[in-house]
Amino acid sequence: MTKPISMIRAGLLGAGLAWSALPAHAEANLAAAEEILSAHSQKPGFEAPGKPFDAKSCMAGKSILTIPTTSSIPFNQGIVESEAQIAKEVGFKHEIWQNQGNPTQWVQGVEYAISNNFTAIDLMGGLIPASLAPQLAEARKKGIRVYASHYMDVTQEKDPNADISLPVSFTDVGKILAAYAVTETQGKANVLVIGSDDILPSQPYWTSIEKTLAELCPDCKATYVNVALADWATRIQTSTQSALLKDPSINFIIPIYDSMSQFVLPALAITGKRGMPIATFNGTPFVLDMIRNGDVKMDVGESLGWIARSSMDTYMRDLCDVGDVPANLYVPFYIFDKNNAAEAGVPATYDAGYGDAQLAGYRKLWGLE
Repeated sequence: MTKPISMIRAGLLGAGLAWSALPAHAEANLAAAEEILSAHSQKPGFEAPGKPFDAKSCMAGKSILTIPTTSSIPFNQGIVESEAQIAKEVGFKHEIWQNQGNPTQWVQGVEYAISNNFTAIDLMGGLIPASLAPQLAEARKKGIRVYASHYMDVTQEKDPNADISLPVSFTDVGKILAAYAVTETQGKANVLVIGSDDILPSQPYWTSIEKTLAELCPDCKATYVNVALADWATRIQTSTQSALLKDPSINFIIPIYDSMSQFVLPALAITGKRGMPIATFNGTPFVLDMIRNGDVKMDVGESLGWIARSSMDTYMRDLCDVGDVPANLYVPFYIFDKNNAAEAGVPATYDAGYGDAQLAGYRKLWGLE
């Protein structure tokens, strides 16, 4: 459904207001939009999320089993491999439960952790704790701590089946993407937003885009199209085509997860809209390559190594009873566009281009140097 961000003049006229009394155009706040973008256009610096502690000493003898949503997604694999490297640096046992996204495999992973007396279970990258409620209840009875990360927005209620949940601010990402659409169109954005409501943070993410557009650009518009994750390859292209044919004035596209972009491009070619700006989120390497090739305009990236370090820092603080446990995942967002996409590598990789402030920052925080 298309949602005009501006007031609908016809409705006001029907209420008895004179047309001449209405402003012809509400000016967009381009300065405010630029300010949002500027905050995420510099290489992120490291800010300690808590007080220093001796990780090597307090993690001795402890163990963590990481269960990703699926091992088939490179995004997940990049994070768990970084977690494994961190465990090696600190000196504690860490294993990865390889799986193909089958719930039965997740159950087997929890059972493995129980049978092998792991200290903690890490549900990573979208695995919702409630989907394993009985198994996690059994693990917690055995004294195993349960953690979950990167599966929800900061505005959503944390799952009680996990001892610690680390949400990501998809809400902040929505603000960045909306601000970008406003600046790129000079306050004349008519945005097609493509989301997936079966992914938990999608609705608050979309709400943030819509709200920010309304605040920055009262005359801008936004249309939301829902495509289930399993249907991306078959329905994103046709849904995009239908939306563009229904409203030829659409001039900007936001696929809220960047892997969607590959299915948007054919729709633009077929409808004669090739070159329409696309802005998105995640920093997936092939999409960063698409920026260098001119097919995508902007991608808000998140460093997988930074995600892994933030997650492990929180888990170790909990297991070591350090206190000062962060409430959210500490992941700075960094804008990639044609000016800096090559810094992510040619071809791009998941962890390049963000600088290395977090590497020394966490090592010092954990007493490793």
